Amino acid sequence: MSKSPLWLRLIAQISAGLVLAFLCLPILAVIPASFNQASFITLPPAAYSGRWYEAFISDPEWRQALFASLHVAVIATIVAVVTGTAAALGLHRLTGRSRGLLTGFFLAPMIVPVIVTAVAVYRSALDVGLSGTPLGLGLAHALLALPFVVINVGIALRAVEENWLRAAAGLGAGPWRIFRTVTLPNIAPGIVGGAIFSFITSFDEVVVAVFLAGYANKTLPVKIWESIRLEFTPVVAVAATLMIVLAIVLFAVAQLLSKSGKKQPI
Repeated sequence: MSKSPLWLRLIAQISAGLVLAFLCLPILAVIPASFNQASFITLPPAAYSGRWYEAFISDPEWRQALFASLHVAVIATIVAVVTGTAAALGLHRLTGRSRGLLTGFFLAPMIVPVIVTAVAVYRSALDVGLSGTPLGLGLAHALLALPFVVINVGIALRAVEENWLRAAAGLGAGPWRIFRTVTLPNIAPGIVGGAIFSFITSFDEVVVAVFLAGYANKTLPVKIWESIRLEFTPVVAVAATLMIVLAIVLFAVAQLLSKSGKKQPI
């Protein structure tokens, strides 16, 4: 196949960059807003100050919300990675219509509206006594993050040749050793990518958290939502900035791991 002309590729890249700028720049506006010296948000700030970062750090409610988000995100990531990897391995072995049906089942949380999932999970959490607990919220977030792990690990599994597995079995390796020495190293980038997406999904999620988070386990997005309803000070922009920076860092790590995984010989 012939390559596209250089000018056409440049136009495509510039167009993509403009679209991304249109989508991202309004979100990134909260970063300068977090450095307002005044008690209200103005853009651009009339004077810059880090006083609201000090207010965020010194406020126990904001700190508790941040730690609660990190705690819940870790639980959700562990559960989603373990179950999602197992599901991807099982789906990889299936063929035909059953594979398509089960794939749709595991990807359903990406399709079903979040509010519907929140109501269903809230009712189930009440029945088993998990409402208002970090474990209950972590399991609910793991449900939302599960599709990202299934997709990432499923893509990584396509690079694993069946001949490698047969060769390892022919040399006397058992199923667990084959998985540990052949399959796992090759799907590790997919697992890491799924884990990063799971963490970000949980850390940024607010709808399910509004239903399930108790007062003692209020996450950072819920705290931001409540603060906007009561008072809209730049400390809210500080919390949003921390979430944006964390997401950017994790996505950058995912890209670096993806590139390094492609360069490493198998």
